[in-house]
This record gives sequence, structure tokens and C-alpha cells, in this order.
Amino acid sequence: MHHVSAPLLALSIDTAKNIAMFIAAGFVALSVISAVLVKKLVTKLVLVVVLVTAALAMWSQRANLQDCAARAKDRVSGSGATVECTFFGSDVAVP
Repeated sequence: MHHVSAPLLALSIDTAKNIAMFIAAGFVALSVISAVLVKKLVTKLVLVVVLVTAALAMWSQRANLQDCAARAKDRVSGSGATVECTFFGSDVAVP
């Protein structure tokens, strides 16, 4: 007589439902955790981009102001006049 046995990993319907429920809950938890981490990461990246952009803008304006002051010095050397330069659109008097 040939004996037919059930596969070793056979699951009942209830067991399969429970496992599926726990896996689904795990995916939901991982989704929430990843959403929080991604939000923090995106926030950090946006902040870094904004700060680097501001730093580059400041450096550029500083260099422009320094160049303007050097040109003004050459132009007026000793006349006592002031020359106007701009810094982010605001006039700056260079004595």
C-alpha cells in the first residue's frame, strides 16, 4: 500500500490568513517608518540645497562688491568722491 502524506509546509486556511495579516501589518509599519525617514531625508536635502544656494549667492555678491570697490578705488584714487556699488540690489556707498 502506498502512503500519501501531506507536504511538510502545508498550511491551513486560518494559519495562512494569520500570516498574511501579520505580513500586511508589517508592510504598513514599514511604509509609515519609511515615509517618516524619507520626509526627514527630503527635508534635510532641501535645507542643504537652500543653504548652499544662499552661501553661493553671498559669495558671488561679496566677490562683485569687492570688484566694484577695487574699480572705485582705481577710479577716484584721492578725489574724496564715493562710488555706488550694489549688494543684492541695495546701493552701497564705497568711500
